[in-house]
Amino acid sequence: MNSERITVTGPAGAFGAYVARPSREPAPAVVVLQEIFGVNAQMREITDGLAGQGYLAICPDLFWRLQPGVEISEDERPRAFELYSAFDIDGGIADIQATIDHIRRDPGCSGKVAAVGFCLGGKLAYLSGCRTDIDASIGYYGVGIEERLDEAKGLERPLMLHIAEEDGFVPKPAQDAIRTRLADNPLVVLYSYPDREHAFARPRGPHYHEADAMVAGQRSLDFLRAHIGNA
Repeated sequence: MNSERITVTGPAGAFGAYVARPSREPAPAVVVLQEIFGVNAQMREITDGLAGQGYLAICPDLFWRLQPGVEISEDERPRAFELYSAFDIDGGIADIQATIDHIRRDPGCSGKVAAVGFCLGGKLAYLSGCRTDIDASIGYYGVGIEERLDEAKGLERPLMLHIAEEDGFVPKPAQDAIRTRLADNPLVVLYSYPDREHAFARPRGPHYHEADAMVAGQRSLDFLRAHIGNA
């Protein structure tokens, strides 16, 4: 596995991205969509892990309009929430589409591209399925999806959502709204995790639950293999 920093050019300008390459190419690609802490060590670790599974993985810097190169820890929550509040969703989706276009053109890409997102990135994964030409998308504990369920009418590709049932950022009414709107959609797979809290799949985080994180991770890998293949 090799990693590098690259530049992606989108409609509003150029921004950075972290890329991890698998041992064999061409391979399907996965766009990793960040939490509110930027493209930090945790996001790079996830990106590297996907490359280890045979995927060409890329994690774009979606906060670049606010502050390029954000890498903050979970201890810097006030700054992270400032960035989250100021983040332009529409601009972020445009950057995700630019990232999809860029990685599809990469000689190491087979042409198939999926997205995997966490927290803020979980919502962006859902919206990518609704607005971009991504081949499949996976969202972990996406915050604010319930506010944009009307966009599900644009969903044309497979979507998987992992819902933490004790998520303080996605309360029970929001979870119920998501299930009511999406559960009957044949393109959507929903998984709920009883007793789990937000970010249960983030290693070394306060709510990390290894067993359920491994279950969710295997479900995600199986989903990726089914819809974009593997190297």
